[in-house]
Amino acid sequence: MSKAVGNAVVRNKVRRRLRHLVRPRLSSLPPGTSLVVRALPAAAAASFETLGTDLDAALAAARAPRRRR
Repeated sequence: MSKAVGNAVVRNKVRRRLRHLVRPRLSSLPPGTSLVVRALPAAAAASFETLGTDLDAALAAARAPRRRR
């Protein structure tokens, strides 16, 4: 997690929140899937509900079929 998110206390708080939000959603991913979550500076001020909604949207976008160029 980048230092742009905040000081160590803030980064750890965001990390704990994201870890808690990701844990129950891992079972919906195919086996062997790797998941990387990048927290932007706005995550430090986001509510728990907002982080969950954003995470759900990101996972839905990742599951969506990809378009060919």
